[in-house]
Amino acid sequence: MKEEPQFELSSNIDHYLAALSKVYAQEGERLKQEIIVNSRVRVQEEWSYDNWNGGTYGHALYLTVPETLYLSIAKKRAEIQNGIKDDLNQVHNVRSEFIEEVFLEMEAVEDTDWRHESGVLQSGERIIAPSSRQRIWGESGYRVFLSHKSEVKEETAELKESLKLFGITSFVAHADIRPTREWQDEIENALGSMDAFVVLLTERFHESDWTDQEVGYALGRGVPLIAVKLGRDPYGFIGKFQALSSDWEKAPVKLVKLLIKEPRMLDAYLQAAAKCKSFDDGNILAKILPAIEGLTAKQVADLVSSFNSNNQLQGSYGFTGKWSSKFGDGLPGHLTRLTGDRYVLTSSDEIQKARKR
Repeated sequence: MKEEPQFELSSNIDHYLAALSKVYAQEGERLKQEIIVNSRVRVQEEWSYDNWNGGTYGHALYLTVPETLYLSIAKKRAEIQNGIKDDLNQVHNVRSEFIEEVFLEMEAVEDTDWRHESGVLQSGERIIAPSSRQRIWGESGYRVFLSHKSEVKEETAELKESLKLFGITSFVAHADIRPTREWQDEIENALGSMDAFVVLLTERFHESDWTDQEVGYALGRGVPLIAVKLGRDPYGFIGKFQALSSDWEKAPVKLVKLLIKEPRMLDAYLQAAAKCKSFDDGNILAKILPAIEGLTAKQVADLVSSFNSNNQLQGSYGFTGKWSSKFGDGLPGHLTRLTGDRYVLTSSDEIQKARKR
C-alpha cells in the first residue's frame, strides 16, 4: 500500500503563524496581526499537487475570525487573504510544501434577533424616509427618545444637552418639532427610528395621554427601555422594568452606564471620547469606563489611538488614573481589565501595552 505523506507545514502551522505575527508586529501590519492572532485555524492538506521535482504540495489555510473583525475587512478580504498567503510562504522553510490559498471566514454565532439589534428595523405600518431620520437625529449618535411631561421641559432640555457629551442624540418633543410640521407625525417618526427609549417618571407623568402612548409604542418596538424614577414609581407595563432612581443632575451618567451595554451606544461613546474638548469633559466621560464590559481588538486600538492623539484626554485625571482616589483607575487600568493584557501610561503621557517579561 502507498504510504500517506506526512506534512510538516500543516503540522506546525501554529509555529509559523506565531513567527508571522512577530513579523507583522515589527512592520506595523496591525490588521493582519489581529486576524491571525484572533483566528481559529484549519488546514486542508493536499489542496493541490505538482509531481515536478519529486512532488510539491499546496495546502489551503482557513482562518475563522470573530464577526466584528470579519465585517471590518469584508470589502478587502481578497487582498488580505493573498497578502497573508504570500507572507506566510516567505516565513516558513518547509521544502516541497506551501500555502496555496488562504480563506478568511466569519465565526458562526448563535441566532439572535439581528433585525431588531440593527437599530433600523421598520414596522410594517410605518416607513420612515432617510431624510426624516436625518432631520430628527442628525448625522450620527445613539438615538434616544426622552418621554416627559411638559412641566419638566426645561430639565429635559438640559438632560438632552448633557447626553450629547457621550455621543447621544436625544429627541425632546417640545424642542425638536418644528411648528410647520404635523407634530404627531414627527413624534411617530422619532419613535419609529429611535435606538432606545427613556421614561422620565415625574409625579404627573401618567396624567398625559401622549406619554402613555409613547411608552406603548416603545414596548411594541422592543427597544431598550429605561424608566428613570424622578418622583414616581413605574406603573402598568413599565412596572416590570426596574426603575433607575436618580435626580436630574446624576441622570446622564447613570443612563449612559446602562445604555453602554448596547453595541451602537458603545460605538457612539468611543467616537465621542475621541472628540473630547476639555479636561473636565474627559473626567465626566471617564465615569463610564467601569461600566464597559467588553471591547473588540479594533475598539481597543481605536481607544488607545484616541487617547494618544487627544491632549484633553491625556490631561484628564479620569483617563490617566493619576488621581485614582478621586477619579478611578483610568483608561490603562480598564484596558487591562477588559483585555487581560497590561496597559501602562508612559512618561510621555501615552498609553501602550506593556511588554511581557
